[in-house]
Amino acid sequence: MLIHTVLRGESLYSIARDYGVNPVQMAAENGFSMEEPLVVGQTVVVQFPKTVHIVREGQTLSAVAQQYGVSVITLRRNNRWLEGGSLLQPGQVLVIEYFNEPLGRYSVGGYAYSTIEQGLLRSVLPYLSNVTPFTYGLTQEGRLLELSDAAIRQTAAEYGVGVLLHLSTVTEQGTFSNERSSRVLGDVALQRQLAEEVLRTIQVKGYAGVDVDFEYLPAREGEAYAGFIALLHSMLQPYGYTVTVALAPKTYADQPGLLYEGHDYARLGAAADFVFLMTYEWGYTYGPPMAVAPLPNVQSVVEYALSEIPAEKCILGVPNYGYNWTLPYLQGASRAQSLSNEAAVALARRYGAEISFDETARAPWFRYWDEERREHVVWFEDARSIQEKLLLAARYGMAGVGYWNLDRPFAQNWLVVNALYDIL
Repeated sequence: MLIHTVLRGESLYSIARDYGVNPVQMAAENGFSMEEPLVVGQTVVVQFPKTVHIVREGQTLSAVAQQYGVSVITLRRNNRWLEGGSLLQPGQVLVIEYFNEPLGRYSVGGYAYSTIEQGLLRSVLPYLSNVTPFTYGLTQEGRLLELSDAAIRQTAAEYGVGVLLHLSTVTEQGTFSNERSSRVLGDVALQRQLAEEVLRTIQVKGYAGVDVDFEYLPAREGEAYAGFIALLHSMLQPYGYTVTVALAPKTYADQPGLLYEGHDYARLGAAADFVFLMTYEWGYTYGPPMAVAPLPNVQSVVEYALSEIPAEKCILGVPNYGYNWTLPYLQGASRAQSLSNEAAVALARRYGAEISFDETARAPWFRYWDEERREHVVWFEDARSIQEKLLLAARYGMAGVGYWNLDRPFAQNWLVVNALYDIL
């Protein structure tokens, strides 16, 4: 695999010709339309098949997999255009193997809302080790707020992908509640009651474990929070269930700010099986224009985390979105609009913008002027920025990566994941 950055005057046909690959196949894998022009500065992932198979009349995906001694899931990963399906037509070209050398074996996970479109979910499940539906919240009494995620669980089971119960302090109104987390963390009996309810729900619904995300905790609740995670682990571990805890992106132990103070990396890392580093949202809705996950910032969090927690317990958070700011940015008044990475490229195409790549942040961005002559700046992720994050996780020996979130299509991401990682 290589990542090509589009130059002025290039097309899908010229790029495919230069690399000696099929333009239609390349477009399908990247999620492109053959009719739409490329944008200067956008990325094209180019893959080089080592072994291919021409589908014959009546052949099934499982039959082809058996013929070559590979798994069906491998064929789905190597042929993203299948979108997780199995339907074949005579004459189609199936890639059995690419000229790739994965960096190692890593976990790949992601969060998804229960409303995720089923076709999109099926298209990404072949590349996942686990999926985490968002979210079981807390009632005022410290009990679980029910989540209707049966569709995700059933579909994930078809692909052999584990599902984690996501436990947060989100209320019925969809916001994080300090009051509800304080109530649970301040009462040992409530903690045990909640842990027992989590265990029962895992057993009844077939989850593989729990992912806990209590945010905005004050420093005084840090010890109690770690104790609650330890309690969950003691109750779930005998049954083979895992406990993951999401951590705010800290760079030192006593970092001030409500987002950070209640997350004690050392204690939480010791109590849980895995930690999920929320290494994104430097660029965010109410903040000034910048990359969502600048690589130097991400690396600083990783290096601090690894000073407190074994690398094999750490999962790197990766954003699957970008932001569009209207300029000038006015602190306290401006509000950036979230958008998918593919929508960002479409926006650049619509307004004739050229995409630049920030060499420090290691992220793409562009400017444009809308119909009302208002200036905008957009920061997002592309194949290059994703590759940087996957390489970073591998370089530091981390357990893998996890995406927030899976609800927006990003075809190129999965090509890069499949090329660099042997997915657990």
